[in-house]
Amino acid sequence: MALKEICAISFLLILLALPVVSASSNSLSDLKSLISSFDDPHMTSNDLAFYLATHGFDASPKGDHVEVDLGDHIYKLTPRAASGLCKIAA
Repeated sequence: MALKEICAISFLLILLALPVVSASSNSLSDLKSLISSFDDPHMTSNDLAFYLATHGFDASPKGDHVEVDLGDHIYKLTPRAASGLCKIAA
């Protein structure tokens, strides 16, 4: 198996082991807390959307970024290779 495939499988196994957050209480604070608790410099926008969706967020990949709908605002999250999972823009 290629390294990318092994990383993807490992990532999915880690996600399955994490508790799922209730979708009804998602806020910007919850989103910031979730993305600051995990760091993967190789994460793509599809990976990020999947990660957020498994934690109860309404997240959709849109090319090189992910749009997260928190009800009152839609936030644009861009995965990055530097420290931290992504950056957030309103």
